[in-house]
Amino acid sequence: MVVMARVSRPERPDLVFEEEDLPYEEEIMRNQFSVKCWLRYIEFKQGAPKPRLNQLYERALKLLPCSYKLWYRYLKARRAQVKHRCVTDPAYEDVNNCHERAFVFMHKMPRLWLDYCQFLMDQGRVTHTRRTFDRALRALPITQHSRIWPLYLRFLRSHSLPETAVRGYRRFLKLSPESAEEYIDYLRSSDRLDEAAQRLATVVNDERFVSKAGKSNYQLWHELCDLISQNPDKVQSLNVDAIIRGGLTRFTDQLGKLWCSLADYYIRSGHFEKARDVYEEAIRTVMTVRDFTQVFDSYAQFEESMIAAKMETASELGREEEDDVDLELRLARFEHLISRRPLLLNSVLLRQNPHHVHEWHKRVALHQGRPREIINTYTEAVQTVDPFKATGKPHTLWVAFAKFYEDNGQLDDARVILEKATKVNFKQVDDLASVWCQCGELELRHENYDEALRLLRKATALPARRAEYFDGSEPVQNRVYKSLKVWSMLADLEESLGTFQSTKAVYDRILDLRIATPQIIINYAMFLEEHKYFEESFKAYERGISLFKWPNVSDIWSTYLTKFIARYGGRKLERARDLFEQALDGCPPKYAKTLYLLYAQLEEEWGLARHAMAVYDRATRAVEPAQQYDMFNIYIKRAAEIYGVTHTRGIYQKAIEVLSDEHAREMCLRFADMECKLGEIDRARAIYSFLSGSAPVSHFFWQTWKDFEVRHGNEDTIREMLRIRRSVQATYNTQVNFMASQMLKVSGSATGTVSDLAPGQSGMDDMKLLEQRAEQLAAEAERDQPRAQSKILFVRSDASREELAQLAQQANPDEIQLGEDEDEDEMDLEPNEVRLEQQSVPSAVFGSLKED
Repeated sequence: MVVMARVSRPERPDLVFEEEDLPYEEEIMRNQFSVKCWLRYIEFKQGAPKPRLNQLYERALKLLPCSYKLWYRYLKARRAQVKHRCVTDPAYEDVNNCHERAFVFMHKMPRLWLDYCQFLMDQGRVTHTRRTFDRALRALPITQHSRIWPLYLRFLRSHSLPETAVRGYRRFLKLSPESAEEYIDYLRSSDRLDEAAQRLATVVNDERFVSKAGKSNYQLWHELCDLISQNPDKVQSLNVDAIIRGGLTRFTDQLGKLWCSLADYYIRSGHFEKARDVYEEAIRTVMTVRDFTQVFDSYAQFEESMIAAKMETASELGREEEDDVDLELRLARFEHLISRRPLLLNSVLLRQNPHHVHEWHKRVALHQGRPREIINTYTEAVQTVDPFKATGKPHTLWVAFAKFYEDNGQLDDARVILEKATKVNFKQVDDLASVWCQCGELELRHENYDEALRLLRKATALPARRAEYFDGSEPVQNRVYKSLKVWSMLADLEESLGTFQSTKAVYDRILDLRIATPQIIINYAMFLEEHKYFEESFKAYERGISLFKWPNVSDIWSTYLTKFIARYGGRKLERARDLFEQALDGCPPKYAKTLYLLYAQLEEEWGLARHAMAVYDRATRAVEPAQQYDMFNIYIKRAAEIYGVTHTRGIYQKAIEVLSDEHAREMCLRFADMECKLGEIDRARAIYSFLSGSAPVSHFFWQTWKDFEVRHGNEDTIREMLRIRRSVQATYNTQVNFMASQMLKVSGSATGTVSDLAPGQSGMDDMKLLEQRAEQLAAEAERDQPRAQSKILFVRSDASREELAQLAQQANPDEIQLGEDEDEDEMDLEPNEVRLEQQSVPSAVFGSLKED
């Protein structure tokens, strides 16, 4: 049963509440200004009818009108009550009035303003919503405007009211100028491109502007260029030409795109001739090949489109004579553009570096067949290229210029060009020297020999002020007199056209200036030799030797000694020896081999053999380690030819001591082979034994020693060889088991492998197997030896028959095998059988000593 009560308060005589509300009412009566009490009461009444709940909120707000919590909950509840109703329902107006009452006290609360504005946006009341946003911005402090503007701008963009949105954005940019990109995007989307271009230009010119989207200043500038160039009819308030040209000076690394944007602007505006002028200006001013390629391709595409449009128009309207002429003109213009591409590209490279000599030569080649353009190009080149900044050799431009006149039969003009070139202050002396040489060659080509000599003598004349060759502070004209190139050509001309004295004077002058090279010295000596001045030529060699040191003097010494020996042979042997000793004094090991061989050849042919051997012995110590092996081979060969093979033993021993391990092993094998050929088996075996213990040796060495022992040894020597091999392998290779198994595998005679043995007895079993194998090899070698046809045994003269039988039973290990063609009857005899014949001794032999 619900108890209804009527409150007797005079301010609310019609207030009705339930019995469950009494505790909350009593609490409120005690604390009517407590927000918590009202909130607990409201929370309890959430399930009550909406009018009762609104009435409770109104009672609370009447007592507490400045409570944000109550107003926020109350307004949220009122909005929820009308959420699913039609926007034309009068309840919406009541909720709006409730919001207006709230803002009497809560006008500084941005959350309430945002909720109210969103509520009005949902109602579709555009003007009321806009005015409410404006009231909110006026009511709130400036620091809280950033919370209102995002919703305000979303509201402006949601309706097709560009003027209202533009005005709103302009106000917003005063608060947040860094959001200009958002405004620009809206203007472009609403097709207000003129103002968008203005705003974008302002942003680009503002150096302090930082893009929220992370775009660079160049990207913004590129967007501006695209905007104004692609919409010339909509962007009227900006000077497009001035803006893009300003970008050309500002962004020098993107000239190609900017030039294309400017030309595109004029093309879209219908000013085709102006666009063509822009393209021509661009290809004449860009500095990189990339920019040139962009502009040229765009230019060519523009001309093609113009030709295609003209042909399409002519086909639709009918062809007339005037249209044909215009079309031919456009085609000719396009062909001329394509043909100019190499020249225009060369111009770009020359603008990058006007001192690039090779590019000037390429430009001349592009003008092939047009003499006037070639002359103009050469003239511009020699005037533009600075010798001190040039890339390449600047004198080649002057030489090629003169050669062009010469090829066309204008010798006087060619001489004038070369004469001017000799007065140019080149960076290097070699450039001026080349010009003088070309002057001489020009006269030689036209058989003006005296003039050529005169020019080169003029070039080598002493200047008024002498300077060192490498003194960069002096002009090259004062240093060219020390140029070896000019002196060399003058010497060649003097040899061919001058006299002996003039040529000799030129060479002497070169030596006095100390600019000679070893080749000049050799040429001078050869020249004197050709004219039979042998001693003078030898003096020239000696002068050259005094000028140079090793290794530059190597060729001079080699030529000098060869010529001296060829001239005098053995007539001046002591002098030749002195020259060789002088040459070898201080000679580096790298160049000593040739001189020692020449010295030894001299001694062999004209001197003493022992002197030659001494020279070879010195050579083995003086040459480089890499050449010692070859030198020892020569030494051994010559010693064998002169003194015999036995004389080489000492050389072999010395070589084995001196050479590296690899060459020493090879020398040991050769030494052993030589001893074997001489029949010195013990010596050869000693050499093999020495080599086996000197260093790790290859399988080839062991095979060679084995073959040697099979041919010349016996069971004991083979056993000793195997013992040495085991010890060496144990020293240099710890895998004894592996080596033993490999040897058994090769022999194929063992029935088992090392891996089959017991782990503790493997080492001893390996040795036993090796010894068994050695015994088998010795037995096989003994069986393979051919038996002699007869055996020669030396016995004493008084030996008895029993002693003879014992000697016959003994085998001679060093017996000589004579062949395998024994007689059949002797083959049938056993080794222990000896054939003895008994004969009677005549009595006369004993004389009177024999008893009866």
